[in-house]
Amino acid sequence: MRYKQLVTLLFLLFVPWFVFSQANPPEVGIDEKLGEFIPLDLVFKDSNGKEVKLGDLITKPTVLSLVYFHCPTVCKPLLGAKVDVLDRIDLVPGKDYNALTISFNERETPENAKTIKDHFLGSFKSKKFPEDAWHFLTGDEATIKKLTDAVGFRFKRDGEDFIHATGLIMLSPKGKITRYFLGLSFLPFDIKLGILEASEGKIGPTISKVLLYCFRYDPQGKRYVFDILKVTATVTIFFGLIFLAWLVVSSRKKRAAAPARAREAAKKETKEETKEETKENETKEE
Repeated sequence: MRYKQLVTLLFLLFVPWFVFSQANPPEVGIDEKLGEFIPLDLVFKDSNGKEVKLGDLITKPTVLSLVYFHCPTVCKPLLGAKVDVLDRIDLVPGKDYNALTISFNERETPENAKTIKDHFLGSFKSKKFPEDAWHFLTGDEATIKKLTDAVGFRFKRDGEDFIHATGLIMLSPKGKITRYFLGLSFLPFDIKLGILEASEGKIGPTISKVLLYCFRYDPQGKRYVFDILKVTATVTIFFGLIFLAWLVVSSRKKRAAAPARAREAAKKETKEETKEETKENETKEE
C-alpha cells in the first residue's frame, strides 16, 4: 500500500512539473531540429547592402553561425573558432562547402557585417578563404525570427546586448538541418564529417565515403565516434563471405576432379587385373 502511495505522489509531482516545463521552455538555448528545413525564400542583406535570398547562397553544404556583430562576449570567439577549424580541414571552400554568418540583431547594418567579414576572412593562416564562399548577412526582425525559429535558436535581448547560446549548424544544399555542433571549440575531423554528411553524397572521394561509413554521430557528445560495432560486423561478414566462397570453390574443384580420379582409379584397377592375369597365365605355362 505504501509503495502505491509513493508512486501516486511521485506521479502527481511529476505531471505538473512536466506540463509547466513544456509550457514555459527556457528563454535562451538551442532546440535541435534535425531533419527539418529552413525557409530558403527568406531575404537578407549581404555585406555590400545587396538583397540576397538564402536559397541562392545555400547551394552547397553550409556551415551556419548565428551571432551579432557588436557582441562583447562569445560571438567573436565563436567566429574565431569557426575560422580555426575551417582553416584546418582539407576540403575546398566554395567548392565542397560554404560558410554563412547571420546577425540576429535587427539593428545591425551591412556596414557592420562588412567590418566583421573583412576581419575574419583575413584571419586565415593556411589558406585564402574566398569572399563569395562566406557571406555575412543582416536582416529585419521578422525575417530573423523566421530563421531562428526554424533552427531552434532562442535568444533574449538584454539592453543593447543579447543572451544566447553558441554553436555551428550544418545545412545541406537543400536547406536541411543535418547537424549541430554546440559550444566554442570544434574538432576539424567532426566538422569535415559534418560537411560530408550534409553534402548528401555529392562529394566524390572514396576516402570520404569510407570515413562516413566507419564513424557515426554521437548526439550526446556532439561529435563523431568510431562505430566499432558496424566495422566489426562488416569485417566479420567480409571474411565470412570469403570463407563461404572458398568452400564453394573447393567443393566445385573436388566435384570437377572426381571423374578424373575415378578414371585414374579405373586405369589402376585395370592394370592390376592385367598383372594378375599375366601372372596366372605364366603359372599355367609353367
